[in-house]
Amino acid sequence: MSRHAPRVDDLLVSSNFIRAVRESGYLSISTALAELVDNSLQASASEVAISITRDGADALPEIVVEDNGCGMSKAELELCLRFGGSSRFDARQSFGRFGMGLPAASLSQARRVEVTAWRGGGYERTVALDVDAIVAGSDPTPVASRGSRGTSSSGCRVRWIQCDRIEYRRLVWLQRSLHRELGRMYRRFIASGLRLTINGTPVEAVDPTMLTTAVEGASARLAFEELHYELETAGGGTAIVTVRFAMLPVERWHQLDNVTKRRVGIVGNGGVSILRAGREIANGWYLMGGKRKENYDDWWRCEIEFDPSLDEHFGITINKQGIRPSAMLREAIESELESIARMLNARVRQAFEDVKFQAAAEASCRIAAAADPDLPVIPSPGRSGAIQYRLWSEALPMEAMFHSALSDRTLDLTMNADHPAFAALYQPLQAIEGEAAAELRTSLELFLLSFARIAVQLERAGQPLDELVHAWSSTYGRMLQKS
Repeated sequence: MSRHAPRVDDLLVSSNFIRAVRESGYLSISTALAELVDNSLQASASEVAISITRDGADALPEIVVEDNGCGMSKAELELCLRFGGSSRFDARQSFGRFGMGLPAASLSQARRVEVTAWRGGGYERTVALDVDAIVAGSDPTPVASRGSRGTSSSGCRVRWIQCDRIEYRRLVWLQRSLHRELGRMYRRFIASGLRLTINGTPVEAVDPTMLTTAVEGASARLAFEELHYELETAGGGTAIVTVRFAMLPVERWHQLDNVTKRRVGIVGNGGVSILRAGREIANGWYLMGGKRKENYDDWWRCEIEFDPSLDEHFGITINKQGIRPSAMLREAIESELESIARMLNARVRQAFEDVKFQAAAEASCRIAAAADPDLPVIPSPGRSGAIQYRLWSEALPMEAMFHSALSDRTLDLTMNADHPAFAALYQPLQAIEGEAAAELRTSLELFLLSFARIAVQLERAGQPLDELVHAWSSTYGRMLQKS
C-alpha cells in the first residue's frame, strides 16, 4: 500500500475532499469574502481591512482580510481551518453556525489560505491549508506556528494566496464590484459604525430600499408600518419575521435619465432583500406568490429580516447564499405579501399616470397664467400680482368632482380621480392621439380652471351665484384667446 493511500476506515479522502470543497458553490468572490467579514464581526471587530494586490500583470491576485477583533487562542486557531471545527457549531446567536465558512470560502477562491491570530499584544500564530500540498499527500492537519508580535492588541488576518478563481482581469473592476456588493450586504453594520475598507477606501452603505438614500432632495418612504409574523423555531420557541415595504417617489425621480436611474439604484435594484442577523444573504424575487416581477416593481422595495433561529424556515445552507422557504413560511406570509405586491404595483402605475397628467396639465396652467393679467383682480391680504395655476388629480371623497383653493396667489384645482366625471372627461382623450387631442384637452382644462377662478372670485366678493355663468363665460373666453 502506498504511503499516501487512504485507510479503509477513513471517512474522507483528503486530497479528493479538498478538491471537491473548491467547488462548494459560492456565487461570487463577495459572498466568499462575506464569510470572513462575518467572522470578524462575530469576534467583535470594529475595523475590517481588505487588501487586494497582484505582483505582476500575469500573477494571480492575493487577498488579505485583517480585523481588530478579539483574536483566537492557539487551540481555536488550530480548529479554524478544520471543517466543522468551530466552537460555535449549530449556534443561533450570530452569523456562524456550522464551522465550514472560513475553510470552504477560502479554498473556493485560493489555492492556499493562511490564518494568523494574536491576543494581548503577544506573538502571532499562523495555520495554513495548501491545496497542492494536500493533493500531493501532505498531512492536512493545521498546526500553529509562532511568528512576530502582533501589530495591535488583538486581531486576526486571513491571507488568500494564489487566487485562481477570480475572473476580473482588472483589479479596479473587482474593487468596484466589492464596494457595491459588500456595502449592500453590511449596510446595517456600516451605518452603525463598522469601518470596512478595501485597499484603504471605506465601503459605503448601499441601501436597496432607498429609505436612507437622498436623490434630488428626496428619498423613498415606508409604504406603511412594518409587518411582524411569529413562527415556531426548531428549538420549540418562537421568533419574529419582520417585513418592510418602501415606495420610491415617482413624482420626484421619474424625470431622471436612465443612466442616473441605474447608477443610483432605481432601475435594476428592485425586489426583495433578505437579512439574516442584520446581514443581507439574498436579494431577488422571493415570497411574492404568483406575482411576477414587472418594470413597475422597480419602484417599490421589500426587506425581510429574520433571526438565525428561523434558519430551517428559510432553508439556510452552509454557505448562507439564497433561501429555500419552507411550506410553513410560505403559508404564513406569502399570500399577504403577494397581495401587497400587487397593490404597490397598482400604486406605482397610478403614480406614473398622475405624473403624465401633471405634465400635460402644465401647458394649460401656463396659458391660464398668461391670461390672468386681463382678468378681474382677486384681492389677497398682503399679496398682489397675477395668479399662478396648478392642476392635479387625486383621490377625493366621492361626492366631490373637484376641489379648488387659492393660497399665496396660486390657484390649486384638484380633480377627483375616483369621481365618474374624471374617467368620462379624460379617458376618451387618452384614447386619441395627435395634436387634435392635445388641443381638446387644453380647452377642457381651461374650462375647468376658469370655473375654479370665478368660484373663488364670486365667493370673496360675496356676489350671488346667478352671475356665475356670465362671469365664467367671459373668463373662459379670455383664456381661450391665449391658447
